Amino acid sequence: MDAPCNSRMKDIEVIRTYLGSQHSLCFSLIYNRYAGKIYSKCISLLKDEALAQDATQEIFTKIFMNLSKFAERSKFSTWVYSITYNYCIDFLRRRKKYKDLFMEEPERTPDIPDNDVPDQELLAMEVKQLKKVLEEIPVDDKAILLMKYQDDMSIKEIAGILGKTESAVKMRIKRAKAKAQHFRHKLFDKERKQYM
Repeated sequence: MDAPCNSRMKDIEVIRTYLGSQHSLCFSLIYNRYAGKIYSKCISLLKDEALAQDATQEIFTKIFMNLSKFAERSKFSTWVYSITYNYCIDFLRRRKKYKDLFMEEPERTPDIPDNDVPDQELLAMEVKQLKKVLEEIPVDDKAILLMKYQDDMSIKEIAGILGKTESAVKMRIKRAKAKAQHFRHKLFDKERKQYM
């Protein structure tokens, strides 16, 4: 008898087959496709290997408990990443030092310029620079930039994940880009001057 799922199948085909058969091979296929990506996002937000491993297992439990609720209104990967970000954000909110994560932000960043940083500037950062910059900015800014630029989520999808309006998300992205640009200059302008 042929295996119900194989690696050539698209995510949605694997999901439909799994929902119809509950075959463990389908579960394994989805797990193998996404475990590394989920772990990578968890470690970048939680900054702890053990927490990221536990989070990855918890997130997969949530994914498979809710798989029948996946409505195919977005890509499966977007749905998976929204569960991942929500889990990590909720986890960080429960920790005291991040209790205000993604809460309404009174104008607490007056030093950020009002002009918008072009996407190209953020995307043009070298990978090494970008990693350092992302480690410097607050975790909520990092998360929103990863959603927008790494996971290619729309403003509407991000708003849904964060429970915010689209205009609030646009403002947060603008501020996060400005902070990233600020830290890029702070970290790397000094470095450049040393070599001149």
